[in-house]
Amino acid sequence: NFVLLIAVIFFVARKPVMAYLAERRTQIKDDLDKAAELLSTAEARQAEIQARLRDLEAQLEEIQELSKQRAEEESERILAKARAAAERIQSDALEATAQELLRAQRELRAEAAGLAVELAGEILKEQVVDADRQRLLDEFITRVEPRSDNQTRGA
Repeated sequence: NFVLLIAVIFFVARKPVMAYLAERRTQIKDDLDKAAELLSTAEARQAEIQARLRDLEAQLEEIQELSKQRAEEESERILAKARAAAERIQSDALEATAQELLRAQRELRAEAAGLAVELAGEILKEQVVDADRQRLLDEFITRVEPRSDNQTRGA
């Protein structure tokens, strides 16, 4: 009886079970195909992202190198400008010092000349007597009179 029952169940259930198993196998195969496709897509996407990441790293290194180079160039430019300014300031200071020295020399010469004239005047006052003064005055008048006559005639 039991064998008969199993044979009947097998005979009746065989087609639906086989259909179910075939459908299940197809579904599993489709799911595996989809999973393989998704895996392939994910791997391609990962490779793309890795490539972009490498590109970004290369760009970052390039930007850092360029920034470093520009900073060095700017530093050199600033140093050159500072050196030029320092040289200009030093040159201006030397020129101002030379001008100040010349001015001081002129003032000293003028002062020395004034003192010499003053000293000469004092010496002349002490050494020139009234007779010498009168003689010098007469000589001066003699020299000046012919000139004044020439000027009045020419006018």
